[in-house]
Amino acid sequence: MTEATASRPNTHVQETAPTIHYLVAMSQPETHLFEVTLQLVDYPWPILDLKLPVWTPGSYLVREYAKNLQDFVAFAKDKPLPWRKISKNHWQIDKAGVSELTIRYRIFANELSVRTNHLDATHGYFNGAAIFFRISGWEKQPIRVTIIPPRPEWQVTTALSPVAEETNTFLASDFDTLVDSPFEIGSHQLYQFEVLGKPHELAIWGQGNYQVQQMITDIQKIIRVEAQMFGGLPYERYVFLLHLFSQAFGGLEHKNSCSLIYQRFGFRLPEKYDRFLQLVAHEFFHLWNVKRIRPKALEVFDYDQENYTPCLWFCEGTTSYYDLLIPLRAGIYDAKSYLNHLSKEITRYETTPGRKVQPVSESSFDAWIKLYRPDANSGNSQISYYLKGEMISLLLDLLIRSTHDNQRSLDDVMLKMWQQFGEVEIGYTSEQLQEVIESVAGIDLTDFFERYIHTTEDLPFNQYLEPFGLELVADQQEEPYLGVRINTENGREIIKFVEAGSPAQAGGIDTGDELLAIDGIKLTANSLSDRLKDYQPNDKIEVALFHQDELRTYSITLASPNPTRYQVKPIDSPDSTQQQNFAAWLGVAIASVS
Repeated sequence: MTEATASRPNTHVQETAPTIHYLVAMSQPETHLFEVTLQLVDYPWPILDLKLPVWTPGSYLVREYAKNLQDFVAFAKDKPLPWRKISKNHWQIDKAGVSELTIRYRIFANELSVRTNHLDATHGYFNGAAIFFRISGWEKQPIRVTIIPPRPEWQVTTALSPVAEETNTFLASDFDTLVDSPFEIGSHQLYQFEVLGKPHELAIWGQGNYQVQQMITDIQKIIRVEAQMFGGLPYERYVFLLHLFSQAFGGLEHKNSCSLIYQRFGFRLPEKYDRFLQLVAHEFFHLWNVKRIRPKALEVFDYDQENYTPCLWFCEGTTSYYDLLIPLRAGIYDAKSYLNHLSKEITRYETTPGRKVQPVSESSFDAWIKLYRPDANSGNSQISYYLKGEMISLLLDLLIRSTHDNQRSLDDVMLKMWQQFGEVEIGYTSEQLQEVIESVAGIDLTDFFERYIHTTEDLPFNQYLEPFGLELVADQQEEPYLGVRINTENGREIIKFVEAGSPAQAGGIDTGDELLAIDGIKLTANSLSDRLKDYQPNDKIEVALFHQDELRTYSITLASPNPTRYQVKPIDSPDSTQQQNFAAWLGVAIASVS
């Protein structure tokens, strides 16, 4: 069990432990305000320290949840108690001579994401870190939570166990478990099913074009495949919370549940449905990798500040590698579809200039200030530890497989990490992670880690794909290179990204500029590519745009075409060894994807 960072006073006396009970009401959900009451009985110390977390595990950004707290009061038997604020997230209450006290406050909840809170007329959703105080010194105490819905037809779904004979009341064994157990409250659809003899629930809020029975069947397949990798399911019950929204995508993992958010009409087209199942596979895989197999820096959570680790490339990147593989192994899509999905991921990587600037270990460490705070230069200066970690995991899997005739793989690394660190929930260091990977690979990987994890050297995809009869091919582009990405916003063509070193940057074009015309002729985001095809490298074009509402014209010299798409394809005439490797990796003959 993960432990919270304790803040205990200097005392040598074993005090009576208090009982902790939260009540969460939402009498007027249209106001987006959760009404929270904290009841403490037999609290022994004269001063009560309450701290609201500044972040939630799995989402590595200080989100300052205290900004949403208002109307704080403390009292005992209707008598107000003096309190003060010590810091942005720290409240302190004087309660000398009082053993029972009540704290009330409200939380504004109008951000629909998997790591925050949302309350409206249709439902309430919250994460523990964004609504519950940590009671310093008593983080290991059991905590009861009672939900008071605004209407009798609203139901409550959470991974926490219900308290017998107490309506809508649940028990968390400690504060970490409370933080790790989001709540969905409302008139959502709730479906129950079993996998490997264990109960599962799927709660769906929002309308969409999903087919629920097909969705459950595919989720069951994913669960079975991942359970087989690790030798079983490490929980007694698991809950999927799914929010359907207009345009949204994301997930947050928990030990016994996960929160998912997906576009409501993203289930009909096969490619979009595949993406949803990859999201499910990703968050479910996390119940092993991250929630139980976790870096030393995340073994004990410090909820008051950043928790730094260089290993997020493995936590998230390796999970991303498997979220493409798991649906393939489950028979949800075929190997040809898998290679298409993989090609798109490699394309994203190869077309991110920041891969040449930021090592993935640094990307992991700096997640708190960079990944979740993108700006105009992020694509030029950063690489996602999700994305590059996925690429590194691909290379490691292929390396291990080719070295050991497919008798070993990255699966063995995951199983060994589970057995050595996950089952006993002991955090690992970056050195221990490398040691485990080397023990499975049977070779010294110091050079590999230095080149591909700690520096920005290009990843040699073809070197690792070739033993499997595959190659990475860059599609040839017809138009010369300008180096901008454009979106249409309210009928205006807005430049969203300018690539470092590109002709556009050299010519003075800036992110946020409104593109108007090339050589005096109006264009749109959709027509830019076709317009550029009328030119040749080294041609000069006159680009008209608004820069901060000022009309400007720049003379830009176009460059040679840059690849914008990469495809993993079978090589011509793979030999028998390559065919055997491919079949062992992806489960089918290589001819089936040609």
